[in-house]
Amino acid sequence: MTTAAPVSVDDYVSIQRLINRYADAVIHRSGEQWGSCWADDAVWDLGRGRLVEGKDAILKLWYGAMTGFAAVVQTVHNGDAWQGASADEATGRWAISERFRRADGQSGILLAHYDDAYRKVNGQWLFSRRFLQVHYGGPADLSADFTNHREALVERGVAADV
Repeated sequence: MTTAAPVSVDDYVSIQRLINRYADAVIHRSGEQWGSCWADDAVWDLGRGRLVEGKDAILKLWYGAMTGFAAVVQTVHNGDAWQGASADEATGRWAISERFRRADGQSGILLAHYDDAYRKVNGQWLFSRRFLQVHYGGPADLSADFTNHREALVERGVAADV
């Protein structure tokens, strides 16, 4: 849990809309909509050394990754956002789940959360950083191992706040 002050209600709703627009774009495979969620100099960290910098590179990775899926439904669960160093900066954490079928017919689920940084650009909140924290990825019957989130953060040299 962070000790930072929560963002204003108006900013919270705007950030929540950003989060929902992102998930909706995943479901509908809309690269244009999905790309509109990112700042030009954003960073997308998918963990395990998969770090992508810049909106163009992020979009290229997303388009490539989406070809591996026949269908994906991303659902946003609980989340919050906190004020950053300036009025145009904030951080947040949002839990997500995905149910998917890969192009090869294999299906499964992803249970994760994103640690985010946001920047207001021309009055609109955008992602300046998204760091995916996977808790589970595998068969829908939850038969695969869950990720030890705390250990993963310690390995990366990031202080765990759990």
